[in-house]
Amino acid sequence: MNIQIKNGRLIDPKNNLDAQQDLFIAAGMIAAIGSAPPGFAAEKVIDAAGLVVAPGLIDLAARLREPGYEYKATLESEMDAAAAGGVTSLACPPDTDPPLDEPGLVEMLKHRAKNLSRAHLYPVGALTTALQGCELTEMAELADAGCVAFSQADAPLTDTRVLLRAMQYAATFGFSVWLRPQDSFLARDGVAHDGEVASRCGLPAIPVCAETIALSTMLALAQETGAKLHVCRISSAAGVEMVRAAKRQGLAVTCDVSQNHVHLSETDIGFFDPNCHLIPPLRSLRDRAALRAGLLDGTIDAICSNHAPVDDDAKQLPFAEAEAGATGLELLLPLLLKWARDEDIPLLPALAKATQQPAKILGLDAGHLSVGAAADICVFDPKAYWKVEPVALKSQGKNTPFTGLEVQGRVRYTLVDGQVVYQSA
Repeated sequence: MNIQIKNGRLIDPKNNLDAQQDLFIAAGMIAAIGSAPPGFAAEKVIDAAGLVVAPGLIDLAARLREPGYEYKATLESEMDAAAAGGVTSLACPPDTDPPLDEPGLVEMLKHRAKNLSRAHLYPVGALTTALQGCELTEMAELADAGCVAFSQADAPLTDTRVLLRAMQYAATFGFSVWLRPQDSFLARDGVAHDGEVASRCGLPAIPVCAETIALSTMLALAQETGAKLHVCRISSAAGVEMVRAAKRQGLAVTCDVSQNHVHLSETDIGFFDPNCHLIPPLRSLRDRAALRAGLLDGTIDAICSNHAPVDDDAKQLPFAEAEAGATGLELLLPLLLKWARDEDIPLLPALAKATQQPAKILGLDAGHLSVGAAADICVFDPKAYWKVEPVALKSQGKNTPFTGLEVQGRVRYTLVDGQVVYQSA
């Protein structure tokens, strides 16, 4: 279908574009910007006056809960949520049931996602069989099936020899290893940051050194093997400084942060709000400030939703017993815009943290509006306010610590491969 998006403010971080121009789509690709290509006849015209036309968002961490956890969410519900949030590409961790450690599972998941014609799905394969941390998976076969990287998700890998072998294997084939730094022994049974709130509330704590000790090991092994390391969901000031130092040394390391940790801290737990039971735990105000500073100076490459829908019954429990996780796909854009306003950052560099940079981490030719690129586009109203409420979310998981918050930034259209997959009422 030939589509013209007119009168919109085009923002494309990769091409350093921020201007009011028309955009023309043909055969699922961006055919021209500014003036229509010869012979172009629009079958659909989208008037984007007062709206921003940007590359579709790319989310580095979205648990879709299939296979195995359909009672929490389904592929259909979460793909609908992604479209409503302007997310056109997403990476899903391997901690499904069974885990993504077999090529057949990966192919099945990609096939189902493709048939839904929503966002592009990029599975992250299991680093070890059944995520048990003992035997390596056949990474080459999983990559052929469609895996873009390899991870343990939140499952511990305590045997550093296995991790060394995994990184050697990955380095040999040029695969990326995605790891969330947390020492499983120091974090055992912990549910909150080891600070004032945990002490006052009597909650089992996870100290910052649980992150830094694990991160130190990961960085040392990455330096030893030359593997490409992506640090997932950094949460502490000390962790940010370690990544900053590693980048100065020239290590092939990238890093992301959850949108929850950019805006929240341990004080938001308040009176044991189970929606604030997250992995990693919300840390101190000082840590939150360091995360924001890391985003500004490029130490932290990207912001992700860390989407992890949980069923209501698992959240309606005492804080320490409630299941960790929060829905986030539909909040990625408004929370990104909120961070930009808080820090007085122009839209161009802010949007890069959820478009250009995640695409680079995934190794994708995506997240930009170049002529000839796939027409994965998010058209949004940067000034529109809406209230975060369960009824406003398409995700099957309605749990979020931002419930009741009025946010700014509403998706009006989402296009994937030149097809409109979401249009707001």
